[in-house]
Parts: sequence; structure tokens; C-alpha cells
Amino acid sequence: MQGRWGIAFSVLLAALLVSSLLVRAAIAYAHRRGMLDQPGQRRSHRIPTPRGGGIGIVVACVAAMPVALSALPPAWPRPIVAALVLALSLVALVGWWDDHRSLGIRPRLAVQLLATALFAAALLGEERSWLWLPLLVLAGAWSINLHNFMDGIDGLLAQQAVFVGAGFGLLAWHASQPALALAAGCLAAASAGFWIYNRSPARIFMGDVGSGSIGLLVFALAAMLWRVDPGLLWPALILCSCFIADASLTLLHRFIRGRRWYTAHREHLYQWLVRRGQTHTRVTAFYLAWNVLVAAPAAFLSSVHAAMALPACLAVYTAAAATWTVTRRRCLRRDLHKVRHVAT
Repeated sequence: MQGRWGIAFSVLLAALLVSSLLVRAAIAYAHRRGMLDQPGQRRSHRIPTPRGGGIGIVVACVAAMPVALSALPPAWPRPIVAALVLALSLVALVGWWDDHRSLGIRPRLAVQLLATALFAAALLGEERSWLWLPLLVLAGAWSINLHNFMDGIDGLLAQQAVFVGAGFGLLAWHASQPALALAAGCLAAASAGFWIYNRSPARIFMGDVGSGSIGLLVFALAAMLWRVDPGLLWPALILCSCFIADASLTLLHRFIRGRRWYTAHREHLYQWLVRRGQTHTRVTAFYLAWNVLVAAPAAFLSSVHAAMALPACLAVYTAAAATWTVTRRRCLRRDLHKVRHVAT
């Protein structure tokens, strides 16, 4: 037992340190290459800030996760581990390319679909119906993109990755899957190493290399929990509720109004809150409060009482949709009041 704890501590510490050190190096690299996000009408920051720091998270996870999934029992099959590393590398590569020079949506989406298909095929193997493959591929591509959409203010995505990684780890541990728990912990540790430099005021942004990779890992870890026990899907979805609800409802709203979902905008709830004068720190605290006060207790309830899993998940997403709607309307009402005040 002591040996296992020693392995777990070493792997998590390595993920944290590797990520943190590489992020520091990425700051200098981004300045040399001119990889700076400039302030603009569709952005939430006010000073030029380097991007691409998510490479630290990627390298840390590529190095640590295979060890985590193999060092502790029950070890995961090598084809699944290899597919995870390959999928992560593909998504990170296209994100890194896009951070250096803009890449069109079609090649990005093609690589994302390929990456999720490779992982999903390895995960399904011969034990489950291949009818799940299209659904898993679409879910993976959506996870990659929604996490990219939600990476718009200081510290928000890194904070969410720490929370979800830790939450997935606890779910896996409760399911007697220490290897998977350690792999999820690697995501949390690597994201924490990045968060140190991304908390407000951010010294560096994650970039597509980081946001897309986190989206892929959240999908992959959730799918692995589902493979262990289909009932674990519900608490996993609950832990991701604030991001899924915000991104999905915003996309639906833009689609209904005939706007392009894939173009840059400032219509997510967190962006509305910033536009209405809230600081990045307060907005991230708002999302953290949801995670701690709503998502975490509901996920715990659904993990220990299987009969409550689906009802709890539906209740959480209903509450998230209501919160999104009410808060957004308040932001719009303040905006309208401000416009009228200026006009008078």
C-alpha cells in the first residue's frame, strides 16, 4: 500500500512540476515568436498576453498518464493507453499549429474527429456494441470545442480542469480503479501547474493547444469511467455541468438567431458577466461556487445511490439552465438600462 501511495505521489508531483516549468518556458517562447493575443472587441483581456501555455499541460499528461494507467492495478490495456496518447497528441498538434498560424475550421474538425474515433474504437474493442462509436466520436468532438469556447477569461478553464480531474479521480477511486483515478489526478495536477500562471491577472493564456487537449482528456476520462461502470456517466456529467450548460445553451441561442457558432464572440455567460463589470476573479469564483455547492454534492449522491444518478443529473442540468437564463437576462437588463441612461 505504501508503495502505491509513493507511486501516486511521485506521478502527481511530476505532472505538476513538468507543467509549471514548461509554462514558464512557454511564456518566453511566446514573446520571442510574437504569439500574443491582442485586446479586441471580442476578447475579455486588456493587455497583450502570450498564448500557448497549454503545451505544459499536454506534455505533462503525455508523460504521466501512461505511467499512471500502467503502474497501479487494474492496469488498462495497452491499446487503449496508446490510443489515448495518440489522440491527445493529434489534438495538441493541431492546436499548437493554430496557435502559431490560424488554421481553418475544416482541418481542425477533421483531426478532432479522427482523434476521438481512434480513441473510441480502442475503448470499445470487441466488448461493446460498435453502435456507440458515432455517439462517442461526436461527444469527443463537442467536448474539445466546448472547452475551447469556455477558455475566455483568466483562470476559468484551468480551474475547471483541476475540479473535474479531481472529481473524476474520486469517482474512479470509489469504483476501485486506482490507475484511472491517478490518470485523472494527472489532469488536475498538470492544470494546477498551469493555473499558477493563468490566474488573474494572467501571465499567459492556454491557447488551442491546451483547451482542445483538456476537452479531449475530459471526454476520454469520462468515457473510461463509463466503460468501468455505465452508471458513472451521470456523476461525470454532473461534474462538467457548468461548462456543458453554458457552452451548449449559448450555441443553441446563437443557432436559433442564425449566427455562426464557430466564430469568435462574447455571448457565453461568463463573458456577459465580465462585460457587465465583474472581474475575472469574481466570475471564476461564481463557477467554482456552482461546482462546490451544486455539482460536487450531486455527483457524490449519484455515485453512492445508483437509483438517484439519472434524476440527480437531470435536476442539476435543469438548475444550470435556469441559472444561465436568469443570470443572462439580468446582464441584458443592465445593458439595456445603461444604454437608455446614456441616451437620456
